[in-house]
Amino acid sequence: MRSNTNISDRSTLKAFFIDQLQDIYWAERKLVKTLPKLQIAATNSELRQAFADHLRETQYHLDRLREVFNMLDEPVTAKKCPAMAGIADECEDIIDETDDGSAQRDVGLIFAGQKAEHYEIATYGGLISLAKILGYIEVAAKLEKTLAEEKHADELLTQIAESHINYDASLEPQTV
Repeated sequence: MRSNTNISDRSTLKAFFIDQLQDIYWAERKLVKTLPKLQIAATNSELRQAFADHLRETQYHLDRLREVFNMLDEPVTAKKCPAMAGIADECEDIIDETDDGSAQRDVGLIFAGQKAEHYEIATYGGLISLAKILGYIEVAAKLEKTLAEEKHADELLTQIAESHINYDASLEPQTV
């Protein structure tokens, strides 16, 4: 890694980094509002528990992000994340367009959940890389904890889907 001694606190890279922190902060706040809806809508108890557990983790992610803003002497600010807003809207559509109590709904909820996780994984991975080049090693370490938790949540959703939910949905009759 290159030395970061020449990077100014007013660099465009730092400005972009802060912008992306504000984006993911908004996204995490949106997930705190969305995950309970997914939990309630889920049919499978294991899936409901996964959403409940990830809600608790997401609240920790918000705490970490607030710590990061403080470490950088930046105000804790959220900037609307169009990607997460779209994913949250898709969650609502899945709930509205699938039958209550169906495995198909659970399949859709897993898809939506994984879309959110993949967005977060990509964002945290990029933020970690930028934090390192900007010399924010402690910030990178905090973000790496969150990245690991996001990856674990994604893996858990895959495991739940592949253990039986996808198969159960394949046995449900098509509704008109």
